[in-house]
Amino acid sequence: MPNPLTDLGARLVIAHRGNAADAPENTIESFAQALALGADALELDVRVTRDAVPVVIHDPTLYRTTGQRDLVADMTAAQLSHADAGATFSKDAGMSFPYRARGLTVPTLAAVLERFADVPLLIEVKVPEAVDAVGRALEEAGATARAVVGSLIQAAVSPFRAARLATGASFDEVLRLLPGALLRRRPAELPYQALCIPRWYNGMRIPVGALARTARQAGVVTHVWTVNGPAIAQKLWRAGIQGIVTDDPRTMILAREELLSSGD
Repeated sequence: MPNPLTDLGARLVIAHRGNAADAPENTIESFAQALALGADALELDVRVTRDAVPVVIHDPTLYRTTGQRDLVADMTAAQLSHADAGATFSKDAGMSFPYRARGLTVPTLAAVLERFADVPLLIEVKVPEAVDAVGRALEEAGATARAVVGSLIQAAVSPFRAARLATGASFDEVLRLLPGALLRRRPAELPYQALCIPRWYNGMRIPVGALARTARQAGVVTHVWTVNGPAIAQKLWRAGIQGIVTDDPRTMILAREELLSSGD
């Protein structure tokens, strides 16, 4: 079955860390909610523990999502499993914490692959040290054909290409593509299958339309993060963007339905 995350004809809603607008990010609960709403794919972040277990968490420390101050890389998977991944989530500026002490954990990548066995996954590898562990987990789960593995860091993404996994462009690769995109030059064959890019980066506007046009000529899809405004999502889809990576899949699904009903 073809991977929808590399389909040039797709208009995808990709759930950024799950249903992060309404549930603690990068948790099994958040991913399940996003899929129940109708998201086409999940986006998630992976780091590696001290004992080389790939785990699904964005930050290098546990503080923002669990309240603990430990570094992920200093903990074993067993130690990490006791952290409360719902501890700090609040939708009312800290007046209430609806997921605190409800058993939400920082999941292993293996647990996510097993629980969501048929779901396309956009995986951001946060550190090069996680490469081998992520590759093993994908192989063992038989999930290589439904994943796109990306990273801002070249050393965290290029090793996957030797294993013939679909990969995203690193930050340096996007920079190398940019001049030709602005000059509308047709690119040579590209070593990746997806651009996963933001509309803004460090205060600089990214010309996603130009990059997407150039990438498409080489058979490369473009997914844009993190988009939560329906009008922006519709404009991007009209411009030929394949994937909207969003914290709010419910709103983006409605925006796509509205776009389709208008005939666009």
